[in-house]
Parts: sequence; structure tokens; C-alpha cells
Amino acid sequence: MAEQQLEFDEVIETLPLHSWSENVPHSVQQNALTSLELGKVLYLPELSFSLMPEEQKLLREDAVKAGRKNISYRPDEHKIAGVALQSDEELVHVLMQRYYEHCQQLIEHLLPIYTEVLHTPVNSLRVHPVTTWKTGNSWRKDDSRLHVDAFPSRPIQGQRILRIFTNINPAGEPRVWRVGDKFPQIADQFLPATRSYSRINSWLQHKLGITKSRRTHYDHLMLGLHDAMKANQQYQQQGAQLEVQFPAGSTWICYSDQTPHAAMSGQFMLEQTYLLPISKMASPENSPLKVLENKLDKALL
Repeated sequence: MAEQQLEFDEVIETLPLHSWSENVPHSVQQNALTSLELGKVLYLPELSFSLMPEEQKLLREDAVKAGRKNISYRPDEHKIAGVALQSDEELVHVLMQRYYEHCQQLIEHLLPIYTEVLHTPVNSLRVHPVTTWKTGNSWRKDDSRLHVDAFPSRPIQGQRILRIFTNINPAGEPRVWRVGDKFPQIADQFLPATRSYSRINSWLQHKLGITKSRRTHYDHLMLGLHDAMKANQQYQQQGAQLEVQFPAGSTWICYSDQTPHAAMSGQFMLEQTYLLPISKMASPENSPLKVLENKLDKALL
């Protein structure tokens, strides 16, 4: 049990939306935007996503290719990866395109300042129980440990990672998360555990194809925070956190590079990921990049 139990309202902002295209009052939009950029999880308990009867057959573990964590879809390219059976591909494409369109509608109505600036959308269909990927994986890949997201092979060079999640479990099983403290507190605790940055290593990793672009000092630090958080068992057990249950038929949104999170249990989920330049935030000073630059008193890009 965590020694520092966070309060629900400290980490979660509940929004009473019932439709993906619901007209949202300006005051609710502003509150959602402020809460999100401060690192809270936006929780929409009544916002469900319905599968068509024929799509229900995709909710099985062998729908995903062996060895893959999920099915992924890039809407800009209409490109699907990870489907086990070719006969399922069209059904998967229709499902994931529809979910992407619903997420676009949600952004337009709830977070309209992001409508034209979110980019590189990728969505995922997760069909395995969370516990499947805990067993046999290294601690770095164990997402039941509190962490902030960072991409080892895909440096994002200061951009934000915005994610929308929807629990589509047909049996009503909740998705259980642990949510951690605010990012400035995380940085204070774990920055001392990160290793020094090498421009030469960054250049070599890119030239050798280990990374798809140059790993900046910022990317290096975010990977360091990710690893330091996951490696620290005392923090995992006793650090400031809160267990949250997201019921089947609910949706939630967060900046996963800022909000410490851990998936503890659950099965069957849709997830939409976007990138966002920090210059397009309402309050860029709340971004992990600016928080780290202020703490270290240096530019990180």
C-alpha cells in the first residue's frame, strides 16, 4: 500500500459527456484543457464506444499476431499492422477508422484548440489481459509499474504524447490503473538517477538506425525518468499514487509523457495516440520539456 495516498480529485477531472460529438460549454472546455495540461487524467465515465455485432469477434487474443502486444492502425496511411488473420483485416480497418473519427470529434468539441495541431495519429486495439505482458518481460517493459511514456527508438524531441483510452470489455471488467504524482515532483525525485547525455552517442544511434531521429537531451532524460521510476521498487510500492478503476464503457484522456501511470488489470481496450508541438499548448510552461529546462537551467533541444 502506498504511504502517500493521493486524493481522487488531485489526479482525476471527471467530465459528464455522453456523446463524442456533444456540444461542450466553453467553461467546461477551459477546465478540461487546464486540467489536462497540468497532468490530470480527464475521466469521461459515460462516454462509451459501441462495437458492431460482427466486430465483437475481434475481441479475442488470437486476433493479434503472435508476439505482438496489439493491433495498430495509422489513419493517415490507412495502414494496419498486427492482425493475425487476413480475413479480419477489413473488419479491423472499419472498426479502428471509426474509433479514430470519434476521437477526432471529441477533440473538436472538448479540446478545440488542438483540432488543427495534433498530428501523427496512431490507434491500437489491445485484446490481451494486462497481466499477459507482465510475465516474461523485462522490468523496462512492465507497464504495471508507474512510469511516464518515452519512446526508445522514436525520439519526439519535446513534443507531447496525448492519448485517449476507451474500455470496450464486453464482460464489464474495469481497466485498473495506478496514477502518480505531478510531473515536477517526479522530476525532483528521479532526475538525480538519470545518466549523463552524450551527443556522440545520440549521433551514432541515429546513424546506425537504432533511433529513427536524433535523440535529444530531452529524449534522453525522459527515457532516464521512465527507467528510474520503473526500477525503484520503494517508489512503486510507497510513492504518492492512487488506484483508479475505469469501468467498461468509459473513456479517459491524459498526456502520458507527463502523467505517471501503471496498468494493473483489465482486457480489451481501444487507444488513440497523437503528438502535439508544445508551442500549440495553451500553457507550454507545464510541458515536461519546460519543467525539465527550468529545473536544470539549460536548453534540452
